[in-house]
Amino acid sequence: MRDLVVLGGSSHPSLTRTICRNLTIEQGEVSSRKFSNGETSLEIQDSVREKDVFIVQSGCGDVNDNFIELLIMIAACKTASAKRVTAVLPLFPYSRQPDSPHAAGLTGAPSISTKKEQYTYESVPGTPGPFVSKNSDTFTSDSDSHTPPPTLNLGGKSVFSGLKPQVERTQSYSSKFFTPKSIVTNSASTNLPPVDAYGKTESGYKQWIAQNGTLIANLLVTAGADRLITMDLHDPQFQGFFNIPVDNLYSRPLLKHYILDYIPNYQECVIVSPDSGGAKRATAVADAIGCSFALIHKERRAKVAKNPPSTAASSSSVPMSASNTILSSSNTMVATTMLVGDVRDKVCVLIDDLVDTSYTITRAAKLLKDQGAKYVYALVTHGVFSGDAINRVNKSAIDKVITTNSVPQSERMKVLGSDKFEVLDVSRILAESIRRIHNGESVSMLFDHGW
Repeated sequence: MRDLVVLGGSSHPSLTRTICRNLTIEQGEVSSRKFSNGETSLEIQDSVREKDVFIVQSGCGDVNDNFIELLIMIAACKTASAKRVTAVLPLFPYSRQPDSPHAAGLTGAPSISTKKEQYTYESVPGTPGPFVSKNSDTFTSDSDSHTPPPTLNLGGKSVFSGLKPQVERTQSYSSKFFTPKSIVTNSASTNLPPVDAYGKTESGYKQWIAQNGTLIANLLVTAGADRLITMDLHDPQFQGFFNIPVDNLYSRPLLKHYILDYIPNYQECVIVSPDSGGAKRATAVADAIGCSFALIHKERRAKVAKNPPSTAASSSSVPMSASNTILSSSNTMVATTMLVGDVRDKVCVLIDDLVDTSYTITRAAKLLKDQGAKYVYALVTHGVFSGDAINRVNKSAIDKVITTNSVPQSERMKVLGSDKFEVLDVSRILAESIRRIHNGESVSMLFDHGW
């Protein structure tokens, strides 16, 4: 094809080579290096004057460095008088930002996780032991729960103190120091209300966090991108941030063909959505192949205190209602997971667009096995598997994981093996979209039939 140049970033070079092989063209040469202070330097060694340039860069690995590299490449091509520059992002970065303040202890999705030997895969937090330090968030271990509590001798009688010895030692040490009494002039400015897992206070006010969608779109457009190609955006509404054409390709045809060709008796399987957000995506696949559908729904409810109201509140003239009891207690959110549908003695296929920490999909697989599922597949478009996610998947109830090569998967294949891990190729879909856009043809056929 004439006047077509395909360049690749450092995030996924093997995907760029496969796209160029499908297009039967040579890949454009780009020299990339970093200075000692971490800055990126690029040199495009092929002529792009009056050419149709496509730059392939996936949002994986070092996301920030790769995104800056993409911006520099786009700006370099525009400076070199490229006719049109199209950014090809199989996995779009910063499209999965939550709209609530991140709290690892409440949401169950830590930003940095370490490798463990055992995983619980429980969606409901464990019940705390009877002896818990009020000044600490850690619970006592199982070995400590069998030891009798310490006692205090008052007038020859033994009275249970209900506190661990460590807590008593801490209190004895703290009594040696003098703590001055603070004077509060404005209680409203210092006594801030507690915030739940959704970032809401008791009054319903929701804390605001920075949304990066508009910023990422403006950076790409300002750098000089004329068009954008991506696949399975986490939120399709993300296209509204751009004022340039955005082609959001679907992996649904690939997943559909895999179910039809490689899952025995696919008519009897159950398509399962691991959360309510992916229900529309899973039902589209279930309707296309004529299978039944199931949904795993998680709701977070405020934990009601079991202790009776205090004597000060009961002695007052105003009675305390049930709602006041909930508000006066600590805002502890308890997650309740429910399965809507019948999966007993059936093959289940979990479908999701992205797996990052793998908490959602591994807990969903455990719930399916607890409900009597016979075999569990996990079909994922973007397998990021950050942190210890691949170890969690390896020890989870998932029998087989099927993902695409939108991000590099060679290291994951070595850990899980070919019996439990399979990779579908998306280079043909991306290559066909590039060919059609370059020739001015319609891309809508790829949405339904793939390639």
